[in-house]
Amino acid sequence: MGRFADRVRASDPAEIATQGIMGLEGGKLAAVLSAVALAFSGYSLWETSLKQADVRVFVPPVIQYAAPYQNSNFEVIAVPVTLANEGARTATVLAMELVATDARSKQTKRFYAADFGRWSMERTRAGAYEPFAPLSLAGRSSRTETVLFYTRGEDQKPDQLIREPGSYSFSLVLDVAESDKKPTVTFDRALLNYDARAFTEGTLPLYSGDWRASSNAKRE
Repeated sequence: MGRFADRVRASDPAEIATQGIMGLEGGKLAAVLSAVALAFSGYSLWETSLKQADVRVFVPPVIQYAAPYQNSNFEVIAVPVTLANEGARTATVLAMELVATDARSKQTKRFYAADFGRWSMERTRAGAYEPFAPLSLAGRSSRTETVLFYTRGEDQKPDQLIREPGSYSFSLVLDVAESDKKPTVTFDRALLNYDARAFTEGTLPLYSGDWRASSNAKRE
């Protein structure tokens, strides 16, 4: 009798429909979970292995300047630079160019990345700098260097662009081997006092007006 009742309940259309719906919903849930897992796996693969190199550039509030030689167009600008590769693939920085502009006269002068290190006449005479060479940045890595930018040839005029207190504009442009895009950061720095005697030993600082670093990274 009990078995007969069980068979009746098992053959109940409402019961069969309910079980079918539950099975269908369970299958949908499993499919959704599988799709989420697949999407997460794909995103993880993209972030850790496939994402293109993405170089961010950071310049601190203070940079250094010197014009050590009389009757010469040579100027040196020392810029501490932090490079961060936000991509997963390696980035190779082949070269850096710095363009300096006098905000008053609108005169512009171009500089190239020549050496690494803090500039001084003593170190210059001793040849104590490390020459600039392409920088390799592994994925999700960073590197900080003080880059010395020198005047790019005798044709660069005026002979001395930074020669009095005031604001100067800069544009730092990177040439990255793995990308057609050139990471660029623009910033203003002010020379508060000018005294050429400082160049016999070291440099003169130029300051950010808001004492904040400059970057090509978007701020949240």
